Amino acid sequence: MFSHLRIEFYQGHHGAGQGSPVKDKLKGELVLGSVRTVHVEGDFEVNGDLTVAEFEQSFFEKYGLNVQVFRKSGNLWMQTTSTDSWTLNEQNRKGGSSEQHYKEKYKDV
Repeated sequence: MFSHLRIEFYQGHHGAGQGSPVKDKLKGELVLGSVRTVHVEGDFEVNGDLTVAEFEQSFFEKYGLNVQVFRKSGNLWMQTTSTDSWTLNEQNRKGGSSEQHYKEKYKDV
């Protein structure tokens, strides 16, 4: 649904507009059920009109998991700390535009 976004999971909670330190990133091979601190049943609905801040806060409230949204920027992934007020749709659109621009600029390199 959001091909230019990804989420990473962290041990510590971060505030709005703050980044998460690399040292707190959870290993990718961990099973989410083993690291979440809230164990409720049910679906987690993702809506493109949610802001990044709302999405991250919802993940924490529902599962006790600290997540950070990353957006594609050229050929890199960057934390969306300064744009937490943007919606997931806006972030994804910006990531797609940035990636396309990068590909056009460096296609012959």
